[in-house]
Amino acid sequence: MAASAADSPTVVLAGASGLIGRALLDLLLARGRNDRIAVLARRPLAPARSDPRLSVRTGELAALAAEVRGVRDVYIALGTTIKVAGSEAAFRAVDFDLVVGVARAAHSAGAKRLAVVSALGANARSAIFYNRVKGEAEDALKTLGYESLVIAQPSLLIGDRTALGQPTRSGELFAARFFAPVMSWIPAGVRPIEAATVAKAMIAALEQATPGTRVLSSAEMQRLGR
Repeated sequence: MAASAADSPTVVLAGASGLIGRALLDLLLARGRNDRIAVLARRPLAPARSDPRLSVRTGELAALAAEVRGVRDVYIALGTTIKVAGSEAAFRAVDFDLVVGVARAAHSAGAKRLAVVSALGANARSAIFYNRVKGEAEDALKTLGYESLVIAQPSLLIGDRTALGQPTRSGELFAARFFAPVMSWIPAGVRPIEAATVAKAMIAALEQATPGTRVLSSAEMQRLGR
């Protein structure tokens, strides 16, 4: 007998208001499973979603993650830029403190598998602040004890941020316009990548449940997310 929605495992998603997070939510809902989906957000999603499997919990994200019951899988698509955040400290508060805090709390609540969005060039020893923080977050996540950890390192993203009520990012706009005519000629590892492709690859990789840590390059995501 198939499990009812009430008996099904819970999938936690943090960052559903962003490009990759919104694509993850769409894909998770479209799978047709009974999995409950708990979206952790600092404010209600816009537009609101109506689905009996979906709950949107607003507030302090790490505290919300600690309260979820029956959680198995966690997807974290949180992130900002120094320009949007306003300072290096504010950027770190999101891309390190918040990401690691949510992951730690969800693991304490019973989560076994985690997929997280990082970035191409992430390296804890990088001289570039952005890449260094991303790398430090990756290193911290590896110590939390997840059975399976998927780290996605996409290159520049392609997607419509204005449709989500977000400010555009000049680098992404430039990449989408300048590289569009020659996209197929650019090596897959650095080619701009659709947010939906990243989301598909993250779900596919986590579903494979490979023990340990798996780092997804942009090239591998291009293949997995077809």
